[in-house]
Amino acid sequence: MDGSVINIDREILGGTPVFFGTRVPIKNLFDYLETGDSIETFLEDFENVSKGQVVKVLEMCQQLIETSSNILHENIT
Repeated sequence: MDGSVINIDREILGGTPVFFGTRVPIKNLFDYLETGDSIETFLEDFENVSKGQVVKVLEMCQQLIETSSNILHENIT
């Protein structure tokens, strides 16, 4: 993997963010986690996605939340 994790291309699923090198929407990961499925179950069902990609997406989300804490705080109150 060259460091690319997410691909957004109008020619792939109409621009839906997908795991780089696949046609697997990032949203699918969060759908699995939301229903209580494990990362391992997700990876079994989507063999083209690597564990490294999943970890990186989750790290990116964590960074977004941490750096957006002021904005999030303003919208929660």
